[in-house]
Amino acid sequence: MNMLDQHWFLDISRPSRYLGNEVNTIKKNPALTDVSIALVFPDVYDVGMSHLGLKILYNILNSQDWLVAERAFSPWPDLEKKLRVQKIPATSLESNRALSSFDIVGFSLQHELSYTNVLNILDLAGIPFYASQRTDVSPLIIAGGPACFNPEPVAEIFDLMVIGDGEESTLKVCEAVREARKEKIKNKNELLSRLYRIKGVYVPSCFSIHYKPEGPVEKIEPLIPDYPNVEKAILQDIDKYPYPVRQIVPFTGLVHDRAVLEIFRGCTRGCRFCQAGMIYRPVRERSPESILDKADKILELTGYDELSLMSLSSGDYSSIVPLLEALMDRQARKKVAISFPSLRIDSLDPSFMKQIKRVRKTGFTLAPEAGNDRLRRIINKGLTTKDILETANAVYSAGWSLIKLYFMIGLPFETDGDIQDIIDLARKVVKLAGKKGKRTKLNVSVSTFVPKSHTPFMWRPQIPLEESRRRIRLIQEGLKGSRIRVKWNQPELSWLEGIFSRGDRRLTEVLIEAWKLGARFDAWGEHFHKGIWEEAFNRTEIDPCFYLYREKPLDEVLPWDHIRSGVTKGFLKKEWKKAQREEWTPDCRETCIECGVCDHKTIDPIVFRDWNIPRSFEKSTHENIALPSKKYRLTFTKLNHAKYLGHLELVRVFFRAFRRAGLSLVYSRGFHPMPKVVFGCALPVGTESMQETAVVELTEYMDTSFLKKRINRKLPPGIIVTSVKEITHGKKKQRLKESHFIVTLNETELNETDLKRFLKSDYFPIVKMSKKGDHKINARALVKSMARFSPNGIKLTVRHTIGPEVRPAEIVKSVFSLEDSQVNHMKVLKTKQILW
Repeated sequence: MNMLDQHWFLDISRPSRYLGNEVNTIKKNPALTDVSIALVFPDVYDVGMSHLGLKILYNILNSQDWLVAERAFSPWPDLEKKLRVQKIPATSLESNRALSSFDIVGFSLQHELSYTNVLNILDLAGIPFYASQRTDVSPLIIAGGPACFNPEPVAEIFDLMVIGDGEESTLKVCEAVREARKEKIKNKNELLSRLYRIKGVYVPSCFSIHYKPEGPVEKIEPLIPDYPNVEKAILQDIDKYPYPVRQIVPFTGLVHDRAVLEIFRGCTRGCRFCQAGMIYRPVRERSPESILDKADKILELTGYDELSLMSLSSGDYSSIVPLLEALMDRQARKKVAISFPSLRIDSLDPSFMKQIKRVRKTGFTLAPEAGNDRLRRIINKGLTTKDILETANAVYSAGWSLIKLYFMIGLPFETDGDIQDIIDLARKVVKLAGKKGKRTKLNVSVSTFVPKSHTPFMWRPQIPLEESRRRIRLIQEGLKGSRIRVKWNQPELSWLEGIFSRGDRRLTEVLIEAWKLGARFDAWGEHFHKGIWEEAFNRTEIDPCFYLYREKPLDEVLPWDHIRSGVTKGFLKKEWKKAQREEWTPDCRETCIECGVCDHKTIDPIVFRDWNIPRSFEKSTHENIALPSKKYRLTFTKLNHAKYLGHLELVRVFFRAFRRAGLSLVYSRGFHPMPKVVFGCALPVGTESMQETAVVELTEYMDTSFLKKRINRKLPPGIIVTSVKEITHGKKKQRLKESHFIVTLNETELNETDLKRFLKSDYFPIVKMSKKGDHKINARALVKSMARFSPNGIKLTVRHTIGPEVRPAEIVKSVFSLEDSQVNHMKVLKTKQILW
């Protein structure tokens, strides 16, 4: 059963999340492949499709002819409810296959608050939670991602987990499954005995965990002599592995809705609070030539107008200024903006900002983390207050009107004086914005520090929940009455994250109990319910304070001690002692600090210093030159599943299709240049149409038949340009006069008397609800004609006026006094429109 064809699907929020068939989707016939893997992101589509790791694995795995990789995401609660009522299992987007039919189901674990969503997807798929409960015919359930560096709270759920870089290890897992199939090996334990030999693969069932009576881990016992621990997988050179240039282009807006290019992996700044900076070592930069080449291809194949240069700290790329200049020289004339998801304050200079704003000013986010130099020395954040103020001044002076600053509370040795320093620093920064206007000039974001595994602070307790709330209140009160907006992560979410980030296998029982009580989407504040988790801890008789508030001795056996990130425990102990002494550790690209990651034979930092732009590189010479333009009117369809696209989603589809088609679009001027494209009307979600129009303005003349073919090659299914006409200059602008619809209902006969009563009336009020309140609209004045063509079918012609309008479905519902359940079965097709 395909849920897209169910009458209730239109009631689901943002149905475009679930359509599939996006541009650049890869579809294969499973019958012609040897192994199938479902790549599952345990969050909603909008979040999962923003994630780079999913794009990378989807590309690498599908590059193998014998292997098919498909995607799946968590259904939003409204859809989950429908799936359970209708008994529809969790399926993949590409083929609508049940997840239980795949050979491998792989979860991406980006953070601990996604764990209940993992359980929810397994349950919807009909797959038992515990690995020990699954049979040999069940899919292999695997996981990867940063949360796997302490896998223990969910270890018993997974058959195996990939620790570290997944490109090579995940493919080797799939190859091993393929070989086992060829050899007709059906016993899962026999398969796992092969898989644990792959570097980076953790098989939890190969380890037994023993606990002391008072709670801590006593011993981690390897059950296989030659498998005492798990070394993380490291790619020596990320440029030697395929990068996804043909990235999927979603219909719905994403959390990070832009093209993504990873310019380097790893970070060697050594911030002591940062798990990512430890587990992703060493730094491996992509070559500038590779970045420029991939940027061209990604933008050409996706049609995005923004490119994000991705890394843990993109400004630290060794040749960032000449690289950025070369990128902008190529992309500025195409109106492509460059954005940075992460910037260090000490990596910025004026030439950097000058390049970023050549097309439009993307957001500027800086992370001081703490309010004073003392605390930044403790966490090894090599910044001074002077650096921060100078950078903020440069950003405001360069034309930015808003800066975002990130701070953490609850860092080791933090006092109320340090909280006051956050307030003072924020007020000093906002003063640099000038005195003009009352609008917000600075966003301050505050989160509670959560100690993580594999960091120097992993032995430290987390601050209590009430103390976290108190410190946030101090910041809120201290910044009242300023042009500063304070945002904060809910301390309750940090409370739960802290429990699981350093937890052990005993928490699996709590997790399952919380899921049974209704826990879902715990990372979403509106869905998180602390009371559910408190009840789960009570029922399982496990004390969360044991994991949160206990100072751990440096010689304690930690739940993740058998997982080797490359950074040694001895190094982390030294860093903890240096933090106590407020001592600085330098960037290891300058001098090796013996953290344990590099062997200086096969593993070493890869950097590209002193790179300059070759003379042969193309340079933009006409970024802002106004060129003569031509206008064309497109007539197009919006049929089948394309009916679920909202108007803004449809606009994005065309904008990106035009860019993929290589059209020379005319752009508006100003802060945020936009293509000059005007659509005839906004069609309601769920309404199909055989005739919609849009006017596009180009800087070049094109043959209309050639233009039609060129655009159609880049459009998704259901949207087809049926005609293109050139609009002569000086011709009066046409507007929509009327639209013709066919409305049919399933098993509901329409009363002829109701129709006659409506047609004879002069005034037929319909109440339209809006954000500004309810108001009545005379539907009779909007209807030019209305007639039955069958017992359950209506032909309707609607006039378009300057005032508010009413949807055809609302008109039919009101005229025939239909119930909501009857309207759910209504189909609306727009057959034509008339312009004047």
